[in-house]
Amino acid sequence: MFINRKQNVAFLSTYPSRECGIATFTQDLVRELDRSDYLNKPRVIAISDGHYNYSDRVIMELQQHDRESYIKTAHAINNSDTDLLVIEHEYGIFGGEDGEYILDLVDNLHIPFVVTLHTVLHNPSDKQRDILKILCGKSAKVTTMAKNTLPVLEKVYGIDRSKIEVIHHGVPCIAVEPRDKLKKKHGLSNRNVISTFGLLSPGKGLEYGIEAIAEVVKEHKDVVYLILGQTHPCIVRKSGEAYREMLMEMVNKLGIKEHVWFINKYLSKEEIILYIQMSDIYMTPYIGRDQAVSGTLAYAVGYGKVIVSTPYSYAKEMLADGRGLLAEFKDAASLAKQIKYVLNNPEAKKEMEKRTLRIGRGMMWENIAIQYSKLFTDILEKDRFGGIMAI
Repeated sequence: MFINRKQNVAFLSTYPSRECGIATFTQDLVRELDRSDYLNKPRVIAISDGHYNYSDRVIMELQQHDRESYIKTAHAINNSDTDLLVIEHEYGIFGGEDGEYILDLVDNLHIPFVVTLHTVLHNPSDKQRDILKILCGKSAKVTTMAKNTLPVLEKVYGIDRSKIEVIHHGVPCIAVEPRDKLKKKHGLSNRNVISTFGLLSPGKGLEYGIEAIAEVVKEHKDVVYLILGQTHPCIVRKSGEAYREMLMEMVNKLGIKEHVWFINKYLSKEEIILYIQMSDIYMTPYIGRDQAVSGTLAYAVGYGKVIVSTPYSYAKEMLADGRGLLAEFKDAASLAKQIKYVLNNPEAKKEMEKRTLRIGRGMMWENIAIQYSKLFTDILEKDRFGGIMAI
């Protein structure tokens, strides 16, 4: 290690108290990176679309929909002691068409930067493809959270494979009690618990999950399905609670109100892990085929849950080799079939849990942060010796 001082890394991302999965991801990562021997306490440049109460880790704000703010932020970064910028990329968190304003920032940036991709579209529009191609082309490295994205990044976006690093989505390591003990505490003793968590939106396909539960409970009266999380703030702004209300009406019409519980709140990480630990099956009935990463699925893998999912890209990768079961898209009967298989085959369930936990243990944030820390210091070492253009 040639670097003789701790380096300063800043993250450009949404950040709590903004309610966003990427905000939580960044918070978890920077907290773990605080332990790094080679980095100073990472700082955050928060992407804001309103007024939020940030911690003192946030050193500046970028106004999401103000194009001039991107140029001003780049100049402010250049004039700071920041050595490396990490851009958490998602199309919906940057301003302009398909988030194009981010290009104004990188065009004016004078330090190396890394791009972490939270979405990799298999069939992007021309605009989406061009934005990501330019952004990644100018970066020192690109990190992606699933191997399934590698051929897409190379063939669709023209990104050199040598520039791409695969680092799993991190999972919080929180001590939790055994499943049966938690069930007893929460009034779920002798119940088979199925859960789905995350910010609610139509793309989650929860209507198919509910229909599947209606079929399952004909044979398994002990099943309860927990739908955990509030409606996505962007959906609330556009259409209020119409999606949640539609789901609740469906539950009532199917006569399964005692089997489907809505927990309508933004869950803390501790609450998420508690509910996952209490679950016998974790279900993601998502309808988007190209979803490259799912933080919620990563959490379930981290805690060794049996997962029943539709076969979007990330699920196919994470549930390979007997780590879970895949159902068809928009097909409640297919979901129900897989759920019933798990409930009817306890030994197969135990084996799937063991296989999932093997990969899940390596996804804890402590391990993931070590990989990011090494990546950052390698980039900065090469930059110091004039090798950044060769990366």
